[in-house]
Amino acid sequence: MATKELSIAEKGLEDIIATSTSVCSIENGVLAYRGYNIDELAEKATFGEVTYLLFYGQLPNRAQLEKLEKEVAEQGKVPEASWKIIKQFPLNVPPMDWLRTAVSTLSFNDPDAKDNSNEANLRKSVRLTGQIPTLVAAFDRMRNKKEILDPKPGKSQAWNFLYMLTGKEPDEVSVKTFDVCLILHADHELNASTFSARVTAATLSDLHSAITSAIGTLKGSLHGGANEQVMIMLQKVGDASKVEAWIKDALVRKEKIMGFGHRVYKNGDPRAKHLMKLSEAMGKLKGETKWYEMSRVIDSVVQKEKNLLPNVDFYSASTYHYLGIPTDIFTPIFACSRITGWSAHVCEQLAHNRLIRPRAEYLGARDQHYVPIDKR
Repeated sequence: MATKELSIAEKGLEDIIATSTSVCSIENGVLAYRGYNIDELAEKATFGEVTYLLFYGQLPNRAQLEKLEKEVAEQGKVPEASWKIIKQFPLNVPPMDWLRTAVSTLSFNDPDAKDNSNEANLRKSVRLTGQIPTLVAAFDRMRNKKEILDPKPGKSQAWNFLYMLTGKEPDEVSVKTFDVCLILHADHELNASTFSARVTAATLSDLHSAITSAIGTLKGSLHGGANEQVMIMLQKVGDASKVEAWIKDALVRKEKIMGFGHRVYKNGDPRAKHLMKLSEAMGKLKGETKWYEMSRVIDSVVQKEKNLLPNVDFYSASTYHYLGIPTDIFTPIFACSRITGWSAHVCEQLAHNRLIRPRAEYLGARDQHYVPIDKR
């Protein structure tokens, strides 16, 4: 029996409004967090300010910002009882698998684990915003047989992560660069991982379960894993002089060029231009502009051949590489930032909750009748 072919929109829920939100908007190609244009936030704000904005709905004053950053740093220390479990995990596994399970275990020792009130979820959100970067840095240090470091009070999220990862106090340019990266990745309306988090929360599960669902979704190469694939591609190409031939050959083989195109943006991802500038600046700072230059050539060739523009993943790859971040940690870095947006969406979902239960259009056989097994 022939079956009806689903349309592209039906297959991916494209342009279907699934919920309402006041956390983040994408309208006419403009990305905004609670009404603030991402361009203005990237140029003027700090990630701490953006975290407060997403959690509490407004930008903080100085006292509120200092209080939040102090809480994030202090509560970024993973409880020893949790470490006893987490340190038993194997380290020869994909980092996102390790992170997903580690975040899930944090609920065992969270004092608000059984409390699903908004106040408790905000406390857990602050805790996880501090703990996830600690876990990501710890994973890389443990597999390299280095001492695990805790975040330092009085320092920003960007400063602390780079310090916990490398064991060295980071320079101001690197801190500012990474801070902007965190801002750009903090939220993105109803993307796949945020939708997963809201679906889980809508069942009246708990925050840790919702975030674990989101991390599992983020792992996929069509979502958070794309920036890792971009860096792998750059390393495969090897040199700017080889870019055009390599890209054209890949297109002939109908391979997907990661880091280009976006389901929502038709005229380009507004975050990409900021990351392009950061990649160029970091390349010059490190005295190694090769990866930025290759990225620019790839950008030009793909626009020419496929009329596709870069998305947030494309230039973030070379930027993270210049910051000394291992390639397989790129996607966990995404989670270090997006935990703020996920948490804000979970709190919003629970504030006006209704179980998310869409319907499916049935396209299979009909009017079937059971035939005894001996007659089949």
